[in-house]
Amino acid sequence: MAVLDIALTVLISALLLGGGFWMLTAALSMFHGRDSLSRINVLSPATGLGLPMIVVGAFLQHTRTDGFALDLLLKTGITVVALIIVSSVASNVLSRAAYSSGNPVDPRTAPQDLERAPGEGEQTPHSDDR
Repeated sequence: MAVLDIALTVLISALLLGGGFWMLTAALSMFHGRDSLSRINVLSPATGLGLPMIVVGAFLQHTRTDGFALDLLLKTGITVVALIIVSSVASNVLSRAAYSSGNPVDPRTAPQDLERAPGEGEQTPHSDDR
């Protein structure tokens, strides 16, 4: 029983510290973003990976101390799925809004599909980034 408790403690610690690592990394990466699109993009690991890891780690810690609860498992599952879906949709909407507002975009950003009219043709990626 002690081995299982140690393994669970290590797993909980890894989830909570890993989630915190992704949140901190995203926060620090925002300072290096060249434009609003880059700053929105660096939030993806935090909201898509860091927050779910913290939620699962908190669930396991609660289960370890207070016992298993089916309703809490359902809430945790719904929360993780919602975090992943909402963060994806929110990033897309925020990026489109930032681009449509006329906010300057790094000239190396390519392709810029929102810049051209529908049916205008395909853009090629920036040649310096290859």
